[in-house]
Amino acid sequence: MLENKKVSEIIKLIQTKQISVKEVVEFYLARIEKYNPKLNAIVLLKDTEKILEEAKKKDNQQNKNKSLFGLPLAIKDLSDVVGIQTTYGFKGYKDHFPKKNSFFVDKLIENGAIIIGKTNTAELGIGGHTINRLFGPTSNVYDLSKSSGGSSGGASSAVAAQLIPFADGTDQMGSCRNPAAYSNIYGFRPTPGVIASARSDNQKNIPILTTPGFLSRTPDDMTIILDSVTGKHSLDPYSLELKSNFQNFEIKDSEIKNIKIGWLSDVNSNYKFENEILEICEKKLSELNKQNIKIDFLKSDINTDELWDSWLILRSKSIFMDIGSMSIKDINEMTFQAIWEYNRGKDIEDNDIDIALEKRKKSINDINQIFKDYDFLALPSAQVFPFKKELNYPEKINDFSLDTYHRWIEVFILSSLLELPTITVPVGFNKNKLPMGMQIIGKKNNDLKVLAFARKYEQMFNYSKIKPEI
Repeated sequence: MLENKKVSEIIKLIQTKQISVKEVVEFYLARIEKYNPKLNAIVLLKDTEKILEEAKKKDNQQNKNKSLFGLPLAIKDLSDVVGIQTTYGFKGYKDHFPKKNSFFVDKLIENGAIIIGKTNTAELGIGGHTINRLFGPTSNVYDLSKSSGGSSGGASSAVAAQLIPFADGTDQMGSCRNPAAYSNIYGFRPTPGVIASARSDNQKNIPILTTPGFLSRTPDDMTIILDSVTGKHSLDPYSLELKSNFQNFEIKDSEIKNIKIGWLSDVNSNYKFENEILEICEKKLSELNKQNIKIDFLKSDINTDELWDSWLILRSKSIFMDIGSMSIKDINEMTFQAIWEYNRGKDIEDNDIDIALEKRKKSINDINQIFKDYDFLALPSAQVFPFKKELNYPEKINDFSLDTYHRWIEVFILSSLLELPTITVPVGFNKNKLPMGMQIIGKKNNDLKVLAFARKYEQMFNYSKIKPEI
């Protein structure tokens, strides 16, 4: 009934009373019952009767014009919802009930959404693969034996399988962008501050590395939920107002020919990629070129070593402080990845941070110079295709051994470190029918234009028409 409807169409059906909220919720709950046992995408699902009772209450309300009215959503299990545990996929937090909602969750509820549960995440949110010892791994919708990416892999599989209309994620090192690529959907990391978030006082000397983001089957869907959660917040001094809203901002057909994209490829041979990834992306760029979009194969001055060095210091210190605030009694109960970051972070001193910030500043200057000639930059949205879901992380790319647990997601730090709004767009499948995506990277605070381009991209290629056979 609703499987082929756009989210905007479902919202209109509810608002015009052509369909009840209860019917919409029952549609999604039926899909969860059918497909979630195979995917393990949604965890901590509320009692069905309680969900349906909330849907009935919505149907009895007169004002149905709120932007998300009656839509059932599940929140990534790193963000807080009153009445549902926030476990971080960590056994030590399996009974942790937060006392207040995350900022964006409040906005979702204010705009009429029904929160039905949580989506699965990497343990403690660390690592680019959704696996934890509390709930287990989330499966890829195109191959149930493979990873869904991470750490928002529960969200990506849930959206791709239409268990929910769209989903939130958090993105530090590609955690919205990588899972989107692995699910043939769209994943957006905004400029920090576009979506308000609680900030820790003890991290004031560290740039914002993590921001809430969203995943959706189409960019049009994405604009609906973004417009519901963006804007200034009194408790987030970094939050900001955009000049327009996402649904109304567009790139006109006449403006397409003026767009220039710089293709960074493997960034002067410094990033490793599995076979076929660059070829698939370049084929799609060639198709964009046929749509009168200017594509340059860019040999840039980006120093990937300085990006990596700066990132290692700032990320480890940030994670160390986050873990410290969680009052975990025995750090040896954490994953290898978390222990690795914690031990590095505790030895990082103020002088190390100053050096990292100086390298970051230089990289920002370099990227701003590049953006004088381009509207967007492009990079692949993963360095490997979906891998066996039982693995904690890939140890090799082709025959090249990796030196850390997260070198296989190094391709994401350009946007994350330099605060650049970035969306993953689907680009196709490899010979094994596994999906891949490409990052479209905009200038800082140019979020509206990034989404507007993605909307044009979907109109050109219609990737949302491709659906997994689960």
